[in-house]
Amino acid sequence: MKHKRLSSAIKFILAGAAMGTLAACGGGGASGSGGSVSASSGTSTGPVTGFGSVYVNGVRFDTDSASLQSDDGIDREDQLEKGMILTVRGEWDDDDNEGRASRVDYDDTLRGTLTAASWDEVERTGSLTVAGQTIAIDGRTVFKGATPIELRDQPAETYKVRVSAWRLDDGSFRASFVGARLAGADDFDDFNEVELEGAIANLDTQAQTFDINGLSVRYDSASFDDDLDRDDLANGLVVEVEGFLESGVLVAREIDDEDDDDRFDDGDDVELSGSISSNYDPATDRFAINGVSILVNSSTEFEDGLSQASDLVQGLLVSVEGEFRNGVLVAEEIEAEEGDAELEASVSAINRVDGELTVGGVRVVVTSATLLEDDDDDDGDRLRFADLQLGDYLEVEGIQRSGDGGYLEALKIERDDDDDDGDDNGGTDDFELDGRISAIDGDRVTVLGLELVGASGFSGLAVGVEVEVEYSLSVGGDYVIAELEVEDDD
Repeated sequence: MKHKRLSSAIKFILAGAAMGTLAACGGGGASGSGGSVSASSGTSTGPVTGFGSVYVNGVRFDTDSASLQSDDGIDREDQLEKGMILTVRGEWDDDDNEGRASRVDYDDTLRGTLTAASWDEVERTGSLTVAGQTIAIDGRTVFKGATPIELRDQPAETYKVRVSAWRLDDGSFRASFVGARLAGADDFDDFNEVELEGAIANLDTQAQTFDINGLSVRYDSASFDDDLDRDDLANGLVVEVEGFLESGVLVAREIDDEDDDDRFDDGDDVELSGSISSNYDPATDRFAINGVSILVNSSTEFEDGLSQASDLVQGLLVSVEGEFRNGVLVAEEIEAEEGDAELEASVSAINRVDGELTVGGVRVVVTSATLLEDDDDDDGDRLRFADLQLGDYLEVEGIQRSGDGGYLEALKIERDDDDDDGDDNGGTDDFELDGRISAIDGDRVTVLGLELVGASGFSGLAVGVEVEVEYSLSVGGDYVIAELEVEDDD
């Protein structure tokens, strides 16, 4: 490991939904920045979102005395980029939200030549293939050196990339940061051009080979670090391998034990946000986010549309707070997170067979992950799809989908029983939506699969741009824009 002094601070906060972040703290009484008594100390892990000071879970950390630790060609603080997942150790005062970082760590999750890429501009989702590994990318992934469209449209092996990502249960990855360089440019790491982490399979101690997610690794000339010996290798052990590719085989120069990840200690308080990767299992009282196992017990509190453990289904975006014990996050509080699109309008059609609604002209698909609730219902009863009626005014949060002409996949639906936004005069209610443009044709623009009519053209707009639109249904049957505003990507 290289130890470098941070000359200036690094600012980052927790990101929501598609990419997920972690923050942790343990009890303590050491002094924080400015000489105040710190109520907590421990570890925070998450993606960089800006520079200036380190902000984690609402705490501003002073990093003047922090050391930077990385062995991936990151020698200075100014080489860090937005989106890179950092681990910060420090102490802070809970009341003043001030603290001091003692150490900042960065480590690439994957590094190598990009062999395949996909990207959908409307849904803002896609994937990369590096060293045979599948990496999910989305609208929250930060790209440096090339856009996702450039990565997709250039021939294979045009770019080398470094990726900071979460490793998921199935061995795949979800990227927070992707840095790209042309294949003829300098390597990110002068010594090891390829880095990969994952679980060992098909270990052959005689041939000194094993596989990681289908990629063959040869370790006869590798050195070992982090208290890992050659004889410790075993099937199922999660390791980090650095080296170079030779005839489709990763020749390892360095192997580290990722199972000894010490980001969290027993007793640490943890906050985790992201998409549920495996359903809640009532037999074990567990589910998973970003590869982290989460335990639900009788003390777990549910908020923001969640009322019970059975609501925790794959694909749902949630935030979890709890205590880390014996490798498991024991959930104290779980709440639903927002998607990437929103809609406020009345229901004009219901398809009870397929579980679909037409809301303000937008096709809304209800799934097993959709949470339904009444705005004025305080008795804890869950609103059912069968309870929805024509004319109900709904607030819908969800994920914009481009398939089948475009639609909104609902994560959360709230029925407004005391609607002041609409009326009963035959469909002239005022509606609002927030989504990405999927088509532009003259004085018409399509968002969430709905064609909207404007008073003039849409010069300066493009497919993929996120907009907020206020609109209404005219007597002629057109959805007419009253106001359109481009959303700020920041």
